Amino acid sequence: MRDDAGPAARAEAGLSPTDEPFAAASDDPALTAPLAGLGGARPLAPAWFEAAVAAPHERATVEVDGVSVEWLGWGEAGRPGLLLLHGNGANADWWRFTAPLVADAGFRVAALSWSGMGNSGHRPRYTTETFLAEALAAADAAGLGPRFAVAGHSFGGVPAAALAAFHADRVARAIIIDTPFAMLADRRPPRGPARPHRVYPDLEMALARFRFAPVQPSPNLWITDFIARTSLSEVEGGWTWKFDPYLWDHFRFGDANAWLAGAQAPLDYVWGEQSVLVQAGVVGKIRAMAPAGTRFVGIPEAHHHVMADQPLALVAALRALLA
Repeated sequence: MRDDAGPAARAEAGLSPTDEPFAAASDDPALTAPLAGLGGARPLAPAWFEAAVAAPHERATVEVDGVSVEWLGWGEAGRPGLLLLHGNGANADWWRFTAPLVADAGFRVAALSWSGMGNSGHRPRYTTETFLAEALAAADAAGLGPRFAVAGHSFGGVPAAALAAFHADRVARAIIIDTPFAMLADRRPPRGPARPHRVYPDLEMALARFRFAPVQPSPNLWITDFIARTSLSEVEGGWTWKFDPYLWDHFRFGDANAWLAGAQAPLDYVWGEQSVLVQAGVVGKIRAMAPAGTRFVGIPEAHHHVMADQPLALVAALRALLA
């Protein structure tokens, strides 16, 4: 999720104009280069994580407006459907260690990689309308049924809210995870011209450069390592990040706050209680704008990337909200 808060919203939230939660504001290598000390080796992971990552799943694509969109699927078709929407710069594999645990509770679960991210194709321009079309196409391709739930993390919470506002005939419930509504500007502030990704000569060097955005601790290095590996691709000359570095050059959200307030499908809001994006009263502002009946669930000891910090707590929350 990028820092899309406008100056007025940031001031209201108690953040200074120079506060950059996505910048590497610390020189602590545990924050800015959590995998550097591993030398490219995979850290030991608990058995539940290894089993979840290895769980049988489908990996396929669907074409949307001429671009191939990747999706993954778990669980049997015909069960209640859940579509998982990842954040900015992420991809469908970021859900690999949580999705099968939700599917085990009796759901058909799918996750897509937005165009411009993961193994999906890139576009010359990106729009919210295109992302909504991708979400609906992936849901249909994965067999989620005529009505399904959506859960969107970070940037993924914006199209989740839009789906709840404009496609309540298809969306039974929208669960938004740590999206900083009330701080979202229609368009990100200028940051200078986008540049191509650097190509690292080997995987070890690329992994050593990974950090979360916003910068946050990595309490589960095996998850950080898995996420970093699934965010990289091998190219001529070495390794580089999968996401399109030019995606945000012209992209506009639209009025994301209005979509949240105008949702026609039931909403739930889940946040990390240590998240820098929803601190300083932001959750209170979201409570004020969300429709009546919206349920709020805080995840203790979780930062912005809730699935990386408290994956089993997130699974428990999703299961409870979908029950």
